[in-house]
Amino acid sequence: MLGAILSLSLLGVSLGLVLGLAARKFRVESGGIEAELQALMPGSNCGQCGYPGCAGAAAALARGEAAVTCCPPGGKALAETLAARLGVSLDASAVAEELPRIAGVQEEICIGCTKCFKVCPTDAVLGAAKQIHVVIREACTGCAKCENTCPTGAIMLTPVPVTLQTWVWPRPAATPSPESVLAGAGAGA
Repeated sequence: MLGAILSLSLLGVSLGLVLGLAARKFRVESGGIEAELQALMPGSNCGQCGYPGCAGAAAALARGEAAVTCCPPGGKALAETLAARLGVSLDASAVAEELPRIAGVQEEICIGCTKCFKVCPTDAVLGAAKQIHVVIREACTGCAKCENTCPTGAIMLTPVPVTLQTWVWPRPAATPSPESVLAGAGAGA
């Protein structure tokens, strides 16, 4: 018994050392603009931007293939931050601040065509052919892909009701920087 414990302990220590050395030798340096942009993203990996998660969107932004307004959950504040970081101009009127939304199925209209759950990136829509479908609220990211593909309009996105589980702090009002206050005071004098 003691021999088995000792041999497994030695095996664990030696394999741990090998893995530690391999991690140092084959480490991939993360950094650069992609890592910075990904750190700015909300990290929900919902796919609403059309890319496979926030890492894909950050890579597309770094390559210049995506607009800074590509992230709906980030809203206007994220678009402004990304534009400032990338040094591009932003038309802030094109960015709409939306409340979080989730999909819901109107059972009396649903025909069970199965188109909605085939396009759902998070498998939040459940159902079978010629059966009424249902949306799992906890899995829905509000990407609107199911709403756009429903031929009868049975799926509608509604704002998430405010409960203790879904309440979030409201975004703070933008405060002017001291430089802009001084510049405004100097212009009026």
